[in-house]
Amino acid sequence: MTRYIIIGAGAVGASLAAQFELTGIDYALVGRGAQIRHIIDHGLTYQRPSGTRQIRLKAFDTADVPALGPADVLLLTVKTQDVAFALDAWAWRPLGERGETVSQLPIVTFQNGLAAEAIALRSFPNVYGASILTPARYTETGKVVVGGHPQVAVVTIGRYPHGTDAIADRLAADLSRADYIAETTSDIRRWKAAKLTHNVRNVIELFQGPETLRGAISTEIVEEAKAVLAAAGYTLASPAERKVSIADWRIAENSGIEPGQQSTWQSFKRGASSEVDYLNGEIVLLGRLNGIATPYNQAAQELAGRAAQAGSFSSPLSIETLLARAELPSATLTTLPSNAA
Repeated sequence: MTRYIIIGAGAVGASLAAQFELTGIDYALVGRGAQIRHIIDHGLTYQRPSGTRQIRLKAFDTADVPALGPADVLLLTVKTQDVAFALDAWAWRPLGERGETVSQLPIVTFQNGLAAEAIALRSFPNVYGASILTPARYTETGKVVVGGHPQVAVVTIGRYPHGTDAIADRLAADLSRADYIAETTSDIRRWKAAKLTHNVRNVIELFQGPETLRGAISTEIVEEAKAVLAAAGYTLASPAERKVSIADWRIAENSGIEPGQQSTWQSFKRGASSEVDYLNGEIVLLGRLNGIATPYNQAAQELAGRAAQAGSFSSPLSIETLLARAELPSATLTTLPSNAA
């Protein structure tokens, strides 16, 4: 019987564990720091639109990981900037008594951006990418809020770099059973790239200033992303390609999920490490590799990096500073639609 080893107890990992617990799917949630210690000692405060409950989870600290077996599947739910560290800690652990290691197990990467799968493929031969749409919040130790309704989230799964198989099908079926909308794809890279064009906008949540200017810069950031992804050979998946309908799925009103507080903002709010280098920084990287300037993504990455280096985030950054750093005159942006988002 398949058991899912969820590595990372943030919004995605803890909500997966909660849903598996509630629907009888075998799992173990593994994490480190204050979050997992609180969950071990007190359970998880889990808020969904239907209500809030305290749930006891099968939770373990990374220093006390349960024994793994050949039927286990790893679900990697840490942020992209923590992927290499996590894989180093897991890949070469012993598995069974025949000299095998954990690297022989299938691993599913739930990260935003395009880097996690390639990092995992260095040590794991069986890598599956998962693109997840989830309105979730983790800013308070021991508590996760998920605003998706009626299902928790939308997940697209496929082998990396391409293909699908029985393991992907099984995970999609189990996620569907656990109240997710889930489907498989034979080209997960296209879905990851399409989601990145949305995730690069997250950095704007760190900045304050006139909404027209914030919207215009957000548009420029996305356009740069689309240009470099096309130059790098990516074609973006379209919502029309979905095999499952998400027409009735939405963020519930009064769910505890507030606009402008996505994963990047949440990391800064908690004083955690920043994922911007793997979102806007991915666009900067692809731009440099393909000879395309990405001044807005580069400016956003640099300013967010400085804020992260400072170790605290007590107030938003200035959007005018981002504009100045991108070295484009404000007059250029005033010609953009005022409702750009």
